[in-house]
Amino acid sequence: MSVVNFSDRFRGASVRSLAERRPRSVAGQVFVLQVALVVLLVLGALLALLLQSRYDGDREARNRSVAVAQTFAHGPGLLAALERPDPAEVLQPVAETARKKAGVDFLVVMDVNGIRYSHPQPELIGQRFVGTIVPSLAGKVHTERVDGPLGDEVQAVVPVTNPDGQVVALVSAGLKVQNVTGVVNRQLPVILGTSAAGLAVATAGTALVTRRLRRQTHGLGPAEMTRVYEHHDAVLHAVREGVVIVGADGRLVLANDEAVRLLGLPPDAEGRHVSELPGLDPRMADLMCSGRLATDEVVPAAGLLLAVNQRPTDPYGGHGGTVVTIRDTTELRALSGRAQVARKRLNLLYDAGVGIGTTLDVARTAEELADVAVPRFADFVTVDLADPVLRGEEPSGTSSAMRRTASRGIRDDHPLYPVDRVIDFVASTPQARGFGSGRAELVTDLSQAPGWQAQDPERAGAIVAYGIHSLITVPLKARGVVLGVANFWRSEKPEPFEDEDVALAEELVARAAVAIDNARRYTREHAMAVTLQRSLLPRALPEQSAVEVAHRYLPAKSGVGGDWFDVIPLPGSRVALVVGDVVGHGLHAAATMGRLRTAVHNFSTLDLPPDELLGRLDDLVGRVDQDEAEAGGNPDGGTGMTGATCLYAVYDPVTRHCALARAGHPMPALVHPGGAVEFPDLPAGPPLGLGGIPFETAELELAEGSQLVFYTDGLIEDRTRDIDVGLELLRTALAHPDRTPEESCRAVLEALLPAHPKDDVALLIARTRVLGPERVADWDVPFHPEAVSGLRTAAAERLDAWGLSEMAFTTELILSELITNAIRYGSAPVHVRLIHDRGLICEVSDSSSTSPHLRYAASTDEGGRGLFLVAQLAERWGTRYTGQGKVIWAEQPPPGPGSYDSGRGAEVFLDALDADPL
Repeated sequence: MSVVNFSDRFRGASVRSLAERRPRSVAGQVFVLQVALVVLLVLGALLALLLQSRYDGDREARNRSVAVAQTFAHGPGLLAALERPDPAEVLQPVAETARKKAGVDFLVVMDVNGIRYSHPQPELIGQRFVGTIVPSLAGKVHTERVDGPLGDEVQAVVPVTNPDGQVVALVSAGLKVQNVTGVVNRQLPVILGTSAAGLAVATAGTALVTRRLRRQTHGLGPAEMTRVYEHHDAVLHAVREGVVIVGADGRLVLANDEAVRLLGLPPDAEGRHVSELPGLDPRMADLMCSGRLATDEVVPAAGLLLAVNQRPTDPYGGHGGTVVTIRDTTELRALSGRAQVARKRLNLLYDAGVGIGTTLDVARTAEELADVAVPRFADFVTVDLADPVLRGEEPSGTSSAMRRTASRGIRDDHPLYPVDRVIDFVASTPQARGFGSGRAELVTDLSQAPGWQAQDPERAGAIVAYGIHSLITVPLKARGVVLGVANFWRSEKPEPFEDEDVALAEELVARAAVAIDNARRYTREHAMAVTLQRSLLPRALPEQSAVEVAHRYLPAKSGVGGDWFDVIPLPGSRVALVVGDVVGHGLHAAATMGRLRTAVHNFSTLDLPPDELLGRLDDLVGRVDQDEAEAGGNPDGGTGMTGATCLYAVYDPVTRHCALARAGHPMPALVHPGGAVEFPDLPAGPPLGLGGIPFETAELELAEGSQLVFYTDGLIEDRTRDIDVGLELLRTALAHPDRTPEESCRAVLEALLPAHPKDDVALLIARTRVLGPERVADWDVPFHPEAVSGLRTAAAERLDAWGLSEMAFTTELILSELITNAIRYGSAPVHVRLIHDRGLICEVSDSSSTSPHLRYAASTDEGGRGLFLVAQLAERWGTRYTGQGKVIWAEQPPPGPGSYDSGRGAEVFLDALDADPL
């Protein structure tokens, strides 16, 4: 059959098909669809209106029943009628009158047992009410739908209460359901009429739209179909893709010009059986005759590589047969090979950008470079870095000695230098040349490279014998500084590395060099910050008798933070325990921590209460932040000291009192001697630097052997758990009172810290001690000068009992001066306390807040030498203020080498008087 005959038959069939489908035009289908949608919408709206009307009617019935019942229940005279011997005689006519006026179907009054006093049907009076009365007996209004004497009813039950609030009767009112639905039925014609009108309007609008659509499309006529066919025929033969139609009998029905060219078909091919066509490749003929599905199947034909797609025509309304499309992919195959190589290299570079530099660790970054390159680019990769780079420094000098930092390969038995080996490359090696020049080196044949073999001839021979035959060495260069070299070795592929491979290797190494340089600088800054922070933290805790202390500080893996702690001895054998936290990481956080710790040390010398000390620290932080803001901010990118928290506690081993205050810091833990663990609810002050809100001090009385646990938020907070879980873990770890503070520190860190903490942690655990009455002596001093001699005698006797007789003379001089000053310049009452701790502490307190000052008396002055004498005799002295006045204290070292003896005390006393001994 010729192409012309086929075209005529195709045109005739197409026109007949269009003519047959003409009654079912698009406009008609749109009309039917829109009408169906409008009907569905109207029916839905009608149903919704009916349901809503029924719901509103039911709700109105319930509301009316409740209103009528409540009105009658609270009506005047109801309680009086209920107290009559026969309440029904009075209530029946009243209830019926009220029912008719209210428009309900029944109004029933009943007693608490449900026995009716009234009903529209008098014969039901005295019978039990049909419905639920239990909620109403409890004082509630109850509505329900029941099957009652009048039929299906909606009713409400309301309690009737006496002046005492007791339920004495019940009132029920309601409507029959048929009366409720009657209202809805009366509304039904209006609803149906409205719906019908809406349907008519929507149908008319749909008809107008359909008519307009038909008028705009102008229908489909023979001329339009002919034009469509001509366009189709032109496209079919002009397209650069072969199209072949094979009939069910295996005969060629249609082949466009491109198919004729690709398959080498003769001019009279159409109408002939495919297997009889001369010049057609047998494999192509078999595929076309098989009728099977084919998708981009490559078939060699006429010296070309053809991509063939074959589909049956039956599912699409055509006669039995297949349609075949053919594309020439000969050149595309060659291009796709090169594109595939380029795509692999792009994927490799992408993976390098994602997989290299995931951490700020120099060695790990070098290993990531090797992991990415093996085996997709090289069979073995080694990375050698200068030793200063691993320490965070820049390479110095011209030495080519490097340390092997990473080594990866397709096998582990290679003879290359191992990791951590320091290699001093000779000048003729590619590594030395690349490290010195900063340019990549390509060695295509290692067996013919004497300069490379000069490094280690024996090992070089083993490498070549192993099968490694080609090398690319690329220097790791960042910011103009060469940090090391990366070596790419090939063994599996017989082809050597080429110039294109060198370019790819340089791209890989350039990305890795930036990451290694970032890691190097981070290592340097981290080391500096760690050094700074450890220099600012206490290296050894001072000796004191108040508490047994253990501590831990663990910097975060990601960077040094601002956590810190301190133990500060205070006068009177007391001790201050401090823990603080500065938000952020790095040098700025460490420096801020040092400033805060120094400030706390300075403020603690003033012997301030915890709340006042935090107040002064808050003022200091606020002033520092203001100064930095006025100066244009921190040049290192910091934001001042805002965000710091602090917990300050003072423990007195004599009174066992502990005063605590916190500024935005987590609550401490308190472990009682019996093992119970609690978190005292201290007033939560704001973080330091905010200002405006005063701090508060909490007082605790601690039993001997109690443990105070101070920590920073890095201990209990973690992304993988809630803070309450962290507190519970801390409670469990501390619930062992038999542990020493050192053991408790170890147990807490093991229980709470993850493998790689994100924040630094400071932990301070102090077990309290007590100075018992045998180590303390105190007296109330009469407020007159004659009392001094008696106190001197009592003090000397107590020192004899303590075995400190050699300190008696000095102590008497100190007490004499301090008591005399208190009586002369202070106010009653005056109290003296001696504490025998590591040394001897003398305290004289009075109710005056006037502080004495040390001055140098002239030779003609009669007085003024008292405090000068105390300062010479005591190791330290000072004043602290209390809520009742002040305390002047003086500490003397224990007897021994370098301590003041009685002779020395006399000498000092005479020097102070500037007189010769008699």
